Amino acid sequence: MLAGLVDWSLLDVLGGVGSEGSLGRVDVVQPASFVMGAGLVRVWGELGVVPAAVVGHSQGEVVAAYAAGVLSLEDAVRVVVGRSRVVGERLAGRGGMASVGLSVDEVESVLVRWGGRVVVAAVNGPLSTVVAGDVVALDEVVGLWERAGMWVRRVAVDYASHSPQVDEVEEELAGWLVGVRSRVPEVPFFSTVEGRWIVGAGELEGGYWFRNLRSRVRFAEAVGVLAGEGFRSFVEVGAHPVLVGAVGDVLAGVGVSDGVVVGSLRRGEGGVARVLRSAGELWVRGVPVDW
Repeated sequence: MLAGLVDWSLLDVLGGVGSEGSLGRVDVVQPASFVMGAGLVRVWGELGVVPAAVVGHSQGEVVAAYAAGVLSLEDAVRVVVGRSRVVGERLAGRGGMASVGLSVDEVESVLVRWGGRVVVAAVNGPLSTVVAGDVVALDEVVGLWERAGMWVRRVAVDYASHSPQVDEVEEELAGWLVGVRSRVPEVPFFSTVEGRWIVGAGELEGGYWFRNLRSRVRFAEAVGVLAGEGFRSFVEVGAHPVLVGAVGDVLAGVGVSDGVVVGSLRRGEGGVARVLRSAGELWVRGVPVDW
């Protein structure tokens, strides 16, 4: 599906063949990440682990929409490739993002000093907040937290998703996203943009995927809603389980003691053995697996 849309080989990138530095490019890493997520959905399905509902984080919502049958594979790829290309051409080098171990209220009380130059980009958990903004202001904010002894880590990107900078590329993104069509979900889909279940056709078309890139990611809220509706088992599909801890913290915060949260792969562990170990983690906690 990527053929004709990109000037690089997906198999070479994933196999590390002639791809020196390529995963540092947003227009490479985002499509490659989408393919990994979509592929892992299929792998889990082969193991008999299929979603009763899906929720996605930022670009992960594109994977979720595809898994839910809301977007065709063609439209999902178009969203990912178009957005990553525009971000790479227009926003890369102008901003950054960082994750800090503070509540969103604590973070917002600090960011007010920077007058909108750094904003909350995502709320992942009770004490897991992501901020985004221009390079200079973000350096100042991160330095402040480091000096205060807070846990803070830069996200490995040079752009500020989910911030006002994204407004500058709305028109270009609209051109890429025109024609994207969404269908009625085959699997329940909870939007971290709208903070609600998506139930109808036409709700996740071009404009939605601009808002997905521009708006705050309400991930912790989404996990809390799912927990409140009885969901107890969560599987993160991706090359590294960056959200597993946050999901566990959300479940603990709403009083869920019997939750099961696992990843799929891990950094440096990208083979079948790691998937099977992750499946084993589910199985020993009572989730059926088709061995």
